[in-house]
Amino acid sequence: MTITYDPKHPKYLDEADVRDELTRAYDICQDCRQCVSLCPSFPTLFSFVDRHDDRDAGRLTPEQQDRVGDACYQCNLCSINCPFTPEVHERALDFPRLMLRHSAMRLANDQVSLRKRITTAVLGHADLVGKLATSIPAVSHRLVNAKPESIVRTVVEKTSGVSSVRLLPPYAKERFSTWFKKRVRPEMVQKQGSVAVFPTCIVEYQQPSIGHDLVKVYERNNIECSLVEGARCCGAPYLHSGDVDAFTKVAAQQVKVLADAVRRGDDIVVPQPTCGYIIKKDYVVYVGGPDADLVAAHTFDASEYLINLHKAEGTELDTDFTGDIADSISYHVPCHIKAQNIGSCSQDLMKMTGAQITEIDQCSGIDGMWGFKAGNEELSIPIAQKLAAKITDAGNDLVVGDCHLANTAIVEQAGQIPQHPLQVVARAYGIAEEPTA
Repeated sequence: MTITYDPKHPKYLDEADVRDELTRAYDICQDCRQCVSLCPSFPTLFSFVDRHDDRDAGRLTPEQQDRVGDACYQCNLCSINCPFTPEVHERALDFPRLMLRHSAMRLANDQVSLRKRITTAVLGHADLVGKLATSIPAVSHRLVNAKPESIVRTVVEKTSGVSSVRLLPPYAKERFSTWFKKRVRPEMVQKQGSVAVFPTCIVEYQQPSIGHDLVKVYERNNIECSLVEGARCCGAPYLHSGDVDAFTKVAAQQVKVLADAVRRGDDIVVPQPTCGYIIKKDYVVYVGGPDADLVAAHTFDASEYLINLHKAEGTELDTDFTGDIADSISYHVPCHIKAQNIGSCSQDLMKMTGAQITEIDQCSGIDGMWGFKAGNEELSIPIAQKLAAKITDAGNDLVVGDCHLANTAIVEQAGQIPQHPLQVVARAYGIAEEPTA
């Protein structure tokens, strides 16, 4: 048994070694049970060990071990709450990274079905799909916006593995980068910062309005904005599906272009939490080296960067909010914001406008693309329903969330259309929403 989370370790993909390590980890977890309410993995695990009087995790079959792993969607909340993590305890348990190792082992040992491999290939080529979808918007609209469980969506599920019953985020008619390059740049009176925007495939292809408002809010605060040249999908779909080689290749390419931007004097700003987490945490593990460390140190969530600037000596945010301000906001805290351990930056930013914030602390059950995959609905949808119930109970004027994929689950289950925190700030400044292309 080897306790390692290093994908370059010679035992990383060894099945016998991985399964022995799963037994060790599952024994620790069943003794503790602190994370039982966080995600389906732990109730699944405890239901298996409780079948035996001695609660010995070594009695789990490989199929049962795999079912625990299949229920993990990499929210990383357990690592935040775990008392046995490598940094604080000799047991050195990092459950999410062990689940990544488990997924990679299964893929490398041909234990993943062809259908799941196809789904990984489709979701992993997010940029190719995005480029096609935005170049033929009428076709993509018909495919993505077709009614759940319709014939069209059933065909999409059969061919791609994307669930036919979930509401999907639609594609835009104009890409964010297209808008960015043709916009009129304002004159900077007194520059307070310089950032390169890593738009993420979500903002680039599906919700460019988040990027529009991010740039306008930043430029209003005399922060010079550029684009990360050569930016593409961060690679999360590959990583979370166990394709270490594909993820590492993507990550290495992104580390290079991001490091080049940092050396030019820019910080990296990311408007989506999963992508920010990947760049800050996973590139360091899977690529490593000085460039990955440099990029991680200079990468910030969109709200985090603004709060840091406001708190720093010699710089501050414009707090002249004369536009539309919501009286009350239900703010959904994405798991991958909490996992970055950056505090309540989005809430702090919105509070500056005068809005009253109710924190909605409930996972959406999406986390990357897991919740959109066919076969995960039985576990994912009830989680999203809990989130919707909390939002409905709060009864506030506006729903806000940093993660567009989680926001899509909110639309699906609560019938309310959330905004990104930077959009709330833009409206509070009186910045008009960009017309749809």
